[in-house]
Amino acid sequence: MYYREWTDRLNLYYLLENIATNSSTSDRALLIFEGKRFSYKDVYEQVLKYGQWLKNEGVKKGDIVALDFQNSDSYIFVWLGLWSIGAKPAFLNYNLSGASLVHCLKAATTKLCIVDPNVEENVGQDVRDQLKDIRFIVHTPEVEAQIAATEGVRAPDSDRSEKSLSSMAILIYTSGTTGMPKAAIVSWGKLIVAGSMSEQLLDRSKGDTMYSSMPLYHSSATIFSFSATLLSGSTQALGRKFSTKTFWNEVRDSGATSILYVGETLRYLLAAPPQHDTETGECLDKKHNVKVAFGNGLRPDIWNEFKERFGVEGICEFYAATEGTFATFNLSKNDYAAGAIGRNGWVYNLIMSFSVALVEVDWETDLPKRNPSTGRCYKARTGEPGEMLFRLPSGNPFGRFQGYYNNRAATEAKVLRDVFSKGDTWFRTGDVVRWDSDGRIYFHDRIGDTFRWKGENVSTAEVSDALCKHPSVKEANVYGVSLPHHDGRAGCAAVHLSSDPTAEVMLDIAAHVRAELPKYARPLFLRIMSELGGGQITGTMKQQKHALREAGVDPTGDKSLGEIYWLKGESYAPFTKKDWGEIQGGKVKL
Repeated sequence: MYYREWTDRLNLYYLLENIATNSSTSDRALLIFEGKRFSYKDVYEQVLKYGQWLKNEGVKKGDIVALDFQNSDSYIFVWLGLWSIGAKPAFLNYNLSGASLVHCLKAATTKLCIVDPNVEENVGQDVRDQLKDIRFIVHTPEVEAQIAATEGVRAPDSDRSEKSLSSMAILIYTSGTTGMPKAAIVSWGKLIVAGSMSEQLLDRSKGDTMYSSMPLYHSSATIFSFSATLLSGSTQALGRKFSTKTFWNEVRDSGATSILYVGETLRYLLAAPPQHDTETGECLDKKHNVKVAFGNGLRPDIWNEFKERFGVEGICEFYAATEGTFATFNLSKNDYAAGAIGRNGWVYNLIMSFSVALVEVDWETDLPKRNPSTGRCYKARTGEPGEMLFRLPSGNPFGRFQGYYNNRAATEAKVLRDVFSKGDTWFRTGDVVRWDSDGRIYFHDRIGDTFRWKGENVSTAEVSDALCKHPSVKEANVYGVSLPHHDGRAGCAAVHLSSDPTAEVMLDIAAHVRAELPKYARPLFLRIMSELGGGQITGTMKQQKHALREAGVDPTGDKSLGEIYWLKGESYAPFTKKDWGEIQGGKVKL
């Protein structure tokens, strides 16, 4: 990595160029998309054309250009074309429109946005009227033909010169589940380190193919999939977007040896019916070459079920943040560390003890708890939940943590100082985890999601895991809701069931909840979602809770969020307007 810095070859464009211009490797497949196969040489030639076209459009070294695209071969060509001339892409979530899209474009300080015609309707006149200084180019077939007719010219190396490993390579936005998205700076150093880690963990080589239908605007697909592909000289199979109907067909057609997942992806694959050969009737669940599923956000309740049904040897679960400075990994092929986001031997534990710390959380303020006498934080005990912190260099924390582009306040808010000694600095992940005595790290909850009820802290992740152990519960999104005349927040779960919510099913779920959870953690309310996700899912398959929390449990509210049941006596029963009125009137104490 430091050799790349010393030789001024940090730009990953050079990885493409080295393979594409070597006669022994140039025909190796780099990209497979919707039946099209592109060799490293094919992609390189396209990239030079796109780079020259971008120059003709006025793009210069150091410029930031926004890309509003679904996954496609063109997305890759524009992205690498920008790198080829020393410009930087800002990856927009193609689902955004209106105020959120305007905010993201302003945050990038871009003068040009290139738009996929499939999402052009999101960039309406209302958006353009607020962004008079930004030019929009829709990547139509006519534009594509113009690029094809452009002579590919290799820009001089000086255009791609970078100051250091911490220099910006890409802007990737946070998901914005709790507010407007923030533009996280992804450095060349992060791309190289994280991509190389993925490459080494999966033992990826030139004969391997990773399939991903996760959006390229998300760091998992950008860093751990495509960048790792370039670093390993292997092949990227790309899906336009996630669909249970096309996922396994594209995996089989590409010969993928690994797959990328995020959030609830694998749960949705499990919920889909098996596919069968149209001629022989043979079940196709295990007819593929996938050895490992790699990603983050896999819940423990389906870890082994996924491996068994689809015949996948291993799961490699990782924990990282787009703007973070460290990551944990758990490559598991047995039950020992199933469900863990990290797993370490004694040597790595020793290394991590200097780089990672868990601290107790003050749940009233959602900040690390400090000793009133010393002002220092308390380390969480082994096996107890604590916020995960990553150490930063005290003298220059922003050398390692680049933070958010053009947003110093948000960047500073992620840095915690004087944690264990005066002057030390740490990166706040905002996530609470447990680290057991065997070196396994388990996700506990996201700060802000955990809520208090009856004087106890309730982990939404743990309640969700418990609910999903019931055979009728296919998905559970847990959150806390405010109730009149009650302190704290009562537990509520938006659930998708495998069958209708009959009296028998709801009685059985209530019995299961009582057996699995302490009284304070039992969901008092259930919302029955008609489909997986219930519309409360991000483009990267992560559950959203904000709208559900805001809706509360008023049965006269938004019906699209699902019918409400409440834990009444021994079972969950329909929650009526009369029941709500009694809670509002203080006649019912939960």
